[in-house]
Amino acid sequence: MKPMSTPQHNLKNVTTKTNKKYVHEREKCLVDVYFSADVETDGPIPGPYSILSFALVPAGIFDGKEFIRPESYFETFYTELKPISNNFQPEALRANGLDRNRLCLEGEAPESAMTRAYRWVMQLAGKDKPVLVAYPLSFDWTWLYWYFIRFSSEGSPFDYSRCFDIKTALAIKASIPIAEAGRSKLAFSLRSHRKHTHHALDDAIEQAEIFANVFQWRGKRGPTPRTTTHRI
Repeated sequence: MKPMSTPQHNLKNVTTKTNKKYVHEREKCLVDVYFSADVETDGPIPGPYSILSFALVPAGIFDGKEFIRPESYFETFYTELKPISNNFQPEALRANGLDRNRLCLEGEAPESAMTRAYRWVMQLAGKDKPVLVAYPLSFDWTWLYWYFIRFSSEGSPFDYSRCFDIKTALAIKASIPIAEAGRSKLAFSLRSHRKHTHHALDDAIEQAEIFANVFQWRGKRGPTPRTTTHRI
């Protein structure tokens, strides 16, 4: 199938305008450029199973002082991939609604998809550092890192550890355990107005909005957890 992505532009086109003094100061320090990622797969782990589609969406920038969220989400990367094995779980296909048989014939080769994705991310990030964002991070990072290392001719644009878990951030800011920080427990003010559709691009944009809401939220200061020691 024909790869799908929007025309490539500098990240400044999708972030709010800043004054020249701020831009000048930002150039002097390390800056995170966040990319919301969502993958749709045919099973639980990469290798035996395959990514069927994934999307990347710019989700904001942060220089340690100021977080700037995107004004819009027109700048996106989305593609559907050819499976790399014959294994699949029917329940995974029911969840994402993708036609695996069609992708076996028409899906983009993983080598092409991951190399294009690497170059797209690096072009948008420029001199700054791209950081992968997901909610929760563990699933999407596991798949994308494995695919980048296995198939991209240029490796991973996020190195081996530049990643941000929205679930952990929420737990810390809300002063709640990780077990209580799932997406279903999000406060209404932190949610996106978009629906979770299990289409990678839709969900990556929804996730980018949640990320920005959580990042900009001042949080709720709860009581300092009591610390005790015990033998294990």
